[in-house]
Amino acid sequence: MQTRRLLVTLFAGASLVSVDARITALVGGRLIDGWGGAPVNNSIILIDGERIKAVGTADTLPVPAGAEVIDCRGLSVLPGLWDMHVHTMLLGHSDYTHWDKTYPARFEKEIMPAAAAQLLHAGVTSAVDLGAPLTASLNVRARIAQGEIPGPTLYISGPFIQHEPYPGTEDFRWGIKGAADARAKVKQLAEAGVDVIKLIDQDQMTGEEIEAVVTEAHAHKLPVVAHAHRPDEIRLGLKYGVDRFEHTGLATAPEYPADVIAALQERTAKMALGPMYWCPTIEGFFNYEYNVANPMHIEDTGWQAGVPADIVADIKQSLKNPGWLAYYQITPLRAKTSAAKFAQLQKAGLTLLIGTDSGIPMKFHNQSTWRELDIWVNKLGVDPMTAIRAATYWPAVSMKVDADYGTISAGKYADIIAVKGDVLRYINLLQRVDLVIKHGRRVK
Repeated sequence: MQTRRLLVTLFAGASLVSVDARITALVGGRLIDGWGGAPVNNSIILIDGERIKAVGTADTLPVPAGAEVIDCRGLSVLPGLWDMHVHTMLLGHSDYTHWDKTYPARFEKEIMPAAAAQLLHAGVTSAVDLGAPLTASLNVRARIAQGEIPGPTLYISGPFIQHEPYPGTEDFRWGIKGAADARAKVKQLAEAGVDVIKLIDQDQMTGEEIEAVVTEAHAHKLPVVAHAHRPDEIRLGLKYGVDRFEHTGLATAPEYPADVIAALQERTAKMALGPMYWCPTIEGFFNYEYNVANPMHIEDTGWQAGVPADIVADIKQSLKNPGWLAYYQITPLRAKTSAAKFAQLQKAGLTLLIGTDSGIPMKFHNQSTWRELDIWVNKLGVDPMTAIRAATYWPAVSMKVDADYGTISAGKYADIIAVKGDVLRYINLLQRVDLVIKHGRRVK
């Protein structure tokens, strides 16, 4: 274990006991632990190596003499955030065809590491990377886990599974032809070591193919996440047992069809199957028109961190006229119906998760997660504690790693962030995370 720097002055309100130079103590913050209870004022969190040793208050938990003390007075302290839908192979460029043709050789060594570092410094200590070349995904995940490069703990899907890959995308979109091929490709991904299977355009597949994807994934204990842009994607996903849906789709339709909502309610009533998860990725609908009129988020240099200068210049050029992007022309119309659809999902009993589609045009890794939380709270009326749990506790449960992640609890990995001020009153304080600790190591 690395030697920790000892502070000469220690927090005055905490008791000191026997010397222990291995321990880091976060002292005096307002703790939001992820469990959903009332915040704990004047908290003490003791970290030993990678894990949390104990959690309490200045009145109940002594700080060992010699511990490294981080003064958290005036800070909201909470679990590291999860983003359940990111694309580290993308950096916000507006032209997918150009990007997919120009940069694949630079994904693994330059682009994906830059994206990962930006996420981590934004307070995202865990992320689900849904769609990238298999070898690059495996290698970037491994380098992060081994401490070679900074980044969140990554959970990867590798390539998308779909009926037919779009031209020029075959390295990260795998088409299937028949049930046997579906099983073989899912088995290949599983044996390579992916964490999740991503299924898209399932309404273009046969039932036998969808069933083969889901059955093979579940045989390898892998969850299946599926797109939900169209009603039949949802209907078929439910029929064949996918574990989570992605996006708030249906284009400009005013709401989800009644039979889809009924089927979702029927699924959420099956308690033995556990929660039904949905990742709306909804922020872009609400912010698009403002971002076009006030493109300050494009001018923010944070998304350029770690990105080679020629790629930065290319991204900037592609976003020179943000109001002209064909990708977003229908977005203002979708924004008018998205709140109603979000409310339908809430009422149907879905467990909603924070995810962003980070990396798509104009959506940058250093900004995406806090912006999604902000829209949930300030536009969609979600209680701030519920929103925070959708970015901490529930993601860990959904990925079946809640024994190690998701809350600030003794024995779990010390993935902790802190911001100045009351984040339950002002959720957008998360745009400037002051403290980031991942696996017990302070990275910001």
